Amino acid sequence: MTKRMLIMLGGVLALVVLLAGGFFLHIQKLIASSPKPGPQTVSTTKAQKLEWQPQLNSVGSLSAVHGVDISSEVAGQVRSLHFKSGQDVKAGDVLVQLNADADQAQLRSLEAAAELSATTLKRDRAQLAVQGVSQAQVDADEADLKSKKALVAQQAAQVAKKTIRAPFSGRVGISPVNPGQYLNPGDKIVTLQTIDPIYVDFNLPQRQIGQIRAGQPVSIKSDAFGQELFHGKINAINPKIDPATRNVQVQATIANPKGKLIPGMFANTSIAVGSKQPHLTLPQTAITYNPYGSTVFIVKQGKNGLEAQQAFVSTGDARGDQVAVLSGVKEGDEVVTTGQLKLKTGTPIAVNNSVQPANSPNPTPQEQ
Repeated sequence: MTKRMLIMLGGVLALVVLLAGGFFLHIQKLIASSPKPGPQTVSTTKAQKLEWQPQLNSVGSLSAVHGVDISSEVAGQVRSLHFKSGQDVKAGDVLVQLNADADQAQLRSLEAAAELSATTLKRDRAQLAVQGVSQAQVDADEADLKSKKALVAQQAAQVAKKTIRAPFSGRVGISPVNPGQYLNPGDKIVTLQTIDPIYVDFNLPQRQIGQIRAGQPVSIKSDAFGQELFHGKINAINPKIDPATRNVQVQATIANPKGKLIPGMFANTSIAVGSKQPHLTLPQTAITYNPYGSTVFIVKQGKNGLEAQQAFVSTGDARGDQVAVLSGVKEGDEVVTTGQLKLKTGTPIAVNNSVQPANSPNPTPQEQ
């Protein structure tokens, strides 16, 4: 009985071995007959050296060379306005005329009193020559004339305040004041801004203060005018570093003949420093940034055609769509610019450069 069981177990075991062997051969046949993955299609570019102008960049704010809110020193009713909102005016131009009838009448009364005092002084001086009056009387007449003239000058200044003039040349804003309106002292009439030239104020880290000086050229761009550049020069560097941020404030004067730039706008500022430097550059799309380091895929010739080889790189400054590569790539190396996600070292590749990623140091954004 025991012998029969052993024979049966041996037969079962042999059957299992045969079935397993047959299944293994079948799997191998399926694997051998399955289609092999083809090369991955990528776009590439060659690493090349370009000359970049070293720059200090910052974001600044525009402010007027002269800017003030025009207001009245005295109370009065607006008789007439002599400007239109948004108009350019010159220094001394009349902006607002307040009603000054009562003040002018008072001025004429004081002028008449001063004339009478002058006449009295003249007559008493003639009397003094023949000893008709005392010297004390003439002295009193002279003092009275000086007092009357001072009152005239005071009233004339009061009348002049009723005519509000532009303190400097510039452009007026939008005024809420209308003829017939009563103004109190200090009420805002209109803003006046000198915008040609215009100031741009920005900050730079203290480590860069040795690279800037007064008179150094500055260029700015505003998102309101795309890539248009506005040029000027540094006119002042703050002699004190901000202890909270360790930044230094810099002010530059920018030519603005067309009045495009207005106070309150922000602008991207650039200061060219030093001479141009050669940099090995790649499109930013060629760089894969990882927590363990930045990598690129370099195209190499393999046994069966082109293959991808991963390499670690160190990157430097960026200019638009380009980035400087400090190490890991040599000039002339062909580097993958798109399609990196499906690659690893040794992956066969096919190059198709019919479509290339952006690679401009000064890109121009396009609205779709």
